Amino acid sequence: MHKFTLALGVGLLLALPLHADPVTEALKTAIEAYEDGDIQYALDEINNAQRLIAEQKTAGLAEFLPAPPAGWTREVTAEVNPAMALMGGGIFTEARYTNDDQSSGFTVKLIADSPMVAQMGAMLGNAAMISQMGKVRRINRVRFLEQDRTLQAMIGNRVLLQAEGASPDEMEPVLATMDLAALEKFGS
Repeated sequence: MHKFTLALGVGLLLALPLHADPVTEALKTAIEAYEDGDIQYALDEINNAQRLIAEQKTAGLAEFLPAPPAGWTREVTAEVNPAMALMGGGIFTEARYTNDDQSSGFTVKLIADSPMVAQMGAMLGNAAMISQMGKVRRINRVRFLEQDRTLQAMIGNRVLLQAEGASPDEMEPVLATMDLAALEKFGS
């Protein structure tokens, strides 16, 4: 009797529909609305699915932000930034690094898949141009443009990495901990 009850329970569990993720649900709802002729609702659900995917990509991009050095704290902002829509789209995340006594700090930003990044890529990807714009600093075989209290690099022609607010000598060891090769493949 117990084997029959167990088999029946497993069978019922397998017959239950699995809960889809929010992106799939939004897309299914969009298709249903489209089939019902409710075009505006379908568009709203497609936009919702795009927003949800952007949130997932932003969270994934935030994983590349370096850990804080010993004696420092890190505050990560990994939300979909509405301002990115004004710049043609893309995803953005940043982290603010502050030492424990609050006397020093800097910000690391990652911007991916944005037309603005593509335009900057032409500049930062050109060795001759970058050397005329400021000092070139190599971190993990990546060319960074150093200007005042800012380090910038184009990673894989898709991700702009910016660190600003402290001396480049203070920011470089933190940036050196980043997996820039993996960041180059982000979202592929």
